Amino acid sequence: MASTLNIGDKAPNFKAKNEAGEALSLGDFKGKKLVLYFYPKDDTPGCTAEACNLRDNYKTLLKNGYAILGVSPDTATKHQKFIAKYELPFSLLADEDHAVSEAYGTWAEKSMYGKTYMGIVRTTFVIDEKGKIENIIEKVDTKNHTAQLL
Repeated sequence: MASTLNIGDKAPNFKAKNEAGEALSLGDFKGKKLVLYFYPKDDTPGCTAEACNLRDNYKTLLKNGYAILGVSPDTATKHQKFIAKYELPFSLLADEDHAVSEAYGTWAEKSMYGKTYMGIVRTTFVIDEKGKIENIIEKVDTKNHTAQLL
């Protein structure tokens, strides 16, 4: 299932704790472009490739006015380990109750090896300075994600 949001829509507000236990909301990024990327799980091959690609291009993204925020159902403790292991320079939200991913339509039924389960559909939203959705990337190229953004 794809997100129910469209380019030009007002981005849903969210409030969730990051890896340090600080509550972050959409309003904290007002005046910046926010890359809000949803990914299934810390420390898995695709998710690691995506996070490291954003890390490797972080300075370029900052220069272009972007802030980056990752979202997955992992705990804050797991996020701390993931950030430390790969030296990620941006925050990750612990969306354990799936409230943020449900608001953005990225929490959906998935299937693997014939089993059906609920999980995050890898999707990236670019939210402009005024809180409107500027771009939605549903077919994320984990190794070249920055190129899809710029």
